[in-house]
Amino acid sequence: MQLLRLNALSSTTDLAQTAVTIGNFDGVHVGHQAMIQQLKAVAAAQQLKTVVMLFEPQPLEFFKGYDAPPRISSLREKVEYLTELGIDYIAVAKFDNHFRSLSAEAFAHLLKNSLNATHLVLGDDFHFGKNRQGNSEFLRNYGFQVTNLNTIELNGERVSSTRIRQTLQAGDLALAAKLLGRPYSITGRVQYGDQIGRTLDFPTINVRLNRHKPCLNGIYGVEVVCETTSLTDTVSNAHPSKTGVAGYSPNSLFGAGHVGTRPAIKQEHPEWRLEVHFPNVSANLYGLLMRVTFLNYLHGEKNYPSLEALKAGIDDDVEKLLEFRQDHPNFPF
Repeated sequence: MQLLRLNALSSTTDLAQTAVTIGNFDGVHVGHQAMIQQLKAVAAAQQLKTVVMLFEPQPLEFFKGYDAPPRISSLREKVEYLTELGIDYIAVAKFDNHFRSLSAEAFAHLLKNSLNATHLVLGDDFHFGKNRQGNSEFLRNYGFQVTNLNTIELNGERVSSTRIRQTLQAGDLALAAKLLGRPYSITGRVQYGDQIGRTLDFPTINVRLNRHKPCLNGIYGVEVVCETTSLTDTVSNAHPSKTGVAGYSPNSLFGAGHVGTRPAIKQEHPEWRLEVHFPNVSANLYGLLMRVTFLNYLHGEKNYPSLEALKAGIDDDVEKLLEFRQDHPNFPF
């Protein structure tokens, strides 16, 4: 896979002729995956290269900022999932004032000249260009071959990023996994926090979210793997008597995950955090790239009246989550 960067002024490319699909691809869910499979089938039949064109930031993030819907996937995660699906090129279009002002004709010109597109695979409700003036019929008239993919449904309802956000926010991780085609996870590097967890005897890793706000809020049972080294080896080498609780995947650890703004801790500027406590672990994990997979929703974030109450609440959460791990010797979904 090769990553391409596009903007409103992108120039002529030397790419071979391509088949292109376009969208936000937030979550790269089963509907997106069906579109990718159709794209690959078209490309194979016509001997074209495959391109997924996506926008960064996502358009609603540009228009609404923090008030935009929470992200399912960071750009890194999208690229990883699309690469696994066997795409030749991922074209990341910089969505800014110049890009938002493109007319439908200018957008079509960009597809032709910057991506050498000849065939487009699009959703049945795809619109583009300033004021959403362009559609599939416009692109056909412009000279592209266009294949429209019908909506993918699960349990009689449309699979969409909006539905997945709502499902995650409701804590239904099993349904989210079906809609995504995999359990939901967040990938980010361990960064320095304020180390309040240490003062409560529950040290945590602080995993960078890489999004303006997440789809989750509350306490979760999680499985964590390191994308760059063996997490279990790193932990056991640091302290042989504190090897943690095994996760379900090789070289993974089970932990208590928290996603939220920590209302029980007085902060001048609250910010979203993803923190994970590993029972019976003492190791320096700063800088490692972690994938946190969410397995069990325990409860929403609570505003405890004191740090003592917070500590007691965390203790109870960890105990309940360890019971969950013991009661579920196999992957829960």
